[in-house]
Amino acid sequence: MGRLSIRVRLTALYGVMFFAAGAVVILAGYLLVSNILNDRLGPSGTARVLSSAPVGERPAQVLVSGIPPGMAFHELEAGITADQLILRDDTLSSLLTQSLVALALVGALAIGSGWWMAGRALSPLHQITATARRIADDRGLHERIALGGPADELRELADTFDAMLERLGRAFDGQRTFVANASHELRTPLAINRTLIEVASTRPGAPRELRDLGETLLAVNARHERLIDGLLLLARSEAAPPDRLPVDLDEITEHVEARSAAAAAAAGVDLVRSATPAPTTGDPVLLERVVENLVDNAVRYNREGGRVEVSAGSAGSRSWVSVSNTGPVVPDYVVPALFEPFRRTRDRTAASGSGLGLSIVAAVVRAHGGTVTARARPGGGLAVRVELPRSVVTSARGRPALPQPAG
Repeated sequence: MGRLSIRVRLTALYGVMFFAAGAVVILAGYLLVSNILNDRLGPSGTARVLSSAPVGERPAQVLVSGIPPGMAFHELEAGITADQLILRDDTLSSLLTQSLVALALVGALAIGSGWWMAGRALSPLHQITATARRIADDRGLHERIALGGPADELRELADTFDAMLERLGRAFDGQRTFVANASHELRTPLAINRTLIEVASTRPGAPRELRDLGETLLAVNARHERLIDGLLLLARSEAAPPDRLPVDLDEITEHVEARSAAAAAAAGVDLVRSATPAPTTGDPVLLERVVENLVDNAVRYNREGGRVEVSAGSAGSRSWVSVSNTGPVVPDYVVPALFEPFRRTRDRTAASGSGLGLSIVAAVVRAHGGTVTARARPGGGLAVRVELPRSVVTSARGRPALPQPAG
């Protein structure tokens, strides 16, 4: 059973309270009228009626103060008591029936009014929810609710939410600016180090030990450069919404397969691709980096003679890319942590990665409004699936051309 909305619950509460109050009013009216009618009837079932006969002409007359002279209540014999009792019962029954009908009609009107009033009262909450959802989907903290109207509790809630967004926005902007600036500042000394090492290790007459040391230092320097590039890409993917251009994930997998074939062959891994058109929209460079990171991880964390399967397609409103590989067994409880920066499994610490591959994938996919999931394969290895909103691609080939990488 689905969860009832606040509007439905408030309307139901209005209705219950109205019918409960109406029932109390009907019961009070019924008892009041019943007491009045019973008061007009004597205890023995005879009726007391007002008569203008002179005092003394009827027996057992009862004088009542406050009525004109010559008027008095006289007790009639039981001959008309039955008619009076029938009239009383009919009156009470008619009163009860008509009161219940009136309660039902007015109750329906009250429920409709309660539904309308609940909607009006909750409309600011819908505005707050819609704004929060747009912020969560677009990953942008610069939009504000800016709720108008009276300075009530809902206005206070919206203003508090806006203040929280303001502080979060400043914190995230500062973090991204720091990462980007630090990455740019670190690139220069790394480039200088690479140049000095290459010059020193390749100069004529350099001893063998110096050349071996130079190769080791160049490998370490290259790893640091990849780390800096990863941090820059991670900061870029989280900084602003990506460009929205038509892209086909099928073509992206084709490009990545061609570029990764040599690395897979060198590692003794069989790279297999099977894809159908999977149109979407987004930044082509970032989406290509997503597939490239997935394939690189699948090749790097594999075994000799292993296999990497890359597939793409679309179903319903989603386009998807899936990359799975063989390799060491990955515990299920470790899988969620793989998407965090610098997190790896114990079997992956010896690999030459920067620890940012899957975190970059997760950041880029979130920025494009998609989802990424991973599961450990029973025989070893990992299967990662990326899903993005599907779109209609129109071009000469049925898919757009990707920009060629520089160099």
